[in-house]
Amino acid sequence: MTAEEERWAEALLALRIHGDRAPDWIAERIAALAMAGDERGVVRFMGMATRLDALRDGTRQ
Repeated sequence: MTAEEERWAEALLALRIHGDRAPDWIAERIAALAMAGDERGVVRFMGMATRLDALRDGTRQ
């Protein structure tokens, strides 16, 4: 599985687990990672957020 496929799978899983609250959950994780100084984690979750948005509005990139 490529890193790109992983981000899509993570976004889909977040949506399945958290439903309508998935964007809030991802935002909370981004904030926590930023506070911890985990730049790579922030980038990863930002990628998930972008893909989650695409899944929710039906515009897969």
